[in-house]
Amino acid sequence: MDQARREQLADFAFGVRSDCIRMTNHGQSGHIGSMLSMADIITVLYNGVLNVDAQAPDKDDRDRFILSKGHAGAAVYAALCAKGFFPREWLMTYYCDEGKLMGHISHHVPGVEFSTGSLGHGLPVATGMALAAKVAGKKHRVFCLMSDGDMNEGSTWEAIVFAAQQKLSGLIGIIDYNRVQALGHSKDIANLEPLATKLSAFGWSVVTVNGHDLEALENTFARVPLSANKPTMIICRTIKSRGIPWLEDTVKSHYGFIPDDKVEEAIEGCRAYAQLTKEGGRA
Repeated sequence: MDQARREQLADFAFGVRSDCIRMTNHGQSGHIGSMLSMADIITVLYNGVLNVDAQAPDKDDRDRFILSKGHAGAAVYAALCAKGFFPREWLMTYYCDEGKLMGHISHHVPGVEFSTGSLGHGLPVATGMALAAKVAGKKHRVFCLMSDGDMNEGSTWEAIVFAAQQKLSGLIGIIDYNRVQALGHSKDIANLEPLATKLSAFGWSVVTVNGHDLEALENTFARVPLSANKPTMIICRTIKSRGIPWLEDTVKSHYGFIPDDKVEEAIEGCRAYAQLTKEGGRA
């Protein structure tokens, strides 16, 4: 990755993070930790991976992207806005009465394929979409970004079994593996390890990557699908609230927003993180 590309992606990721901070503060609700942990994943997806077009959001050959962890939808809204899917004025209506942007991601927003919120729904729907594409002989891919909380749900594992059985190579699952859930650390609630081994045993092609390393993410997504006859799962090891030092890897950051007196400090933390990213540090 050359320096210009690194700076472009770092600036975009900073924009996603700062918009999420302002949106959740204005709406007085949200899941800021979950948004910031996946900001770098979203950045890479919407800057060269997903075949989507703001000028033709419903084009038939578009890639489908489903955010299963719908509570973190503000990060996707921020990315869609930056790519021109809807006006910037919409961002400050997030979580507000009569607002354009619902608290959990909604298909009523241009560029959003499916409304989600309850964990465990995203991958089953994405699996159905991938099967439909395969049966119809279509070449678009279906991406589904999940939380490690999604991996606690039986419906997710049913979809994992089914997708492997159907050899859905056009299905790419992504896990934002920040290892923190609403009530504690994942290892203390439902330990998923060894996660990569389990997914491989279920018949998926699996790769693990640092979910904050923009170059590693870009290189990984450039390789998908990893197999011609298996679905792909990308385990992104991330940190809750990445970019805000005092909130990183904390349970309290799962649900909540940055209070008024901390907004600028939080944004400056994210700005400093973006600068380190540009300089090739702290992934």
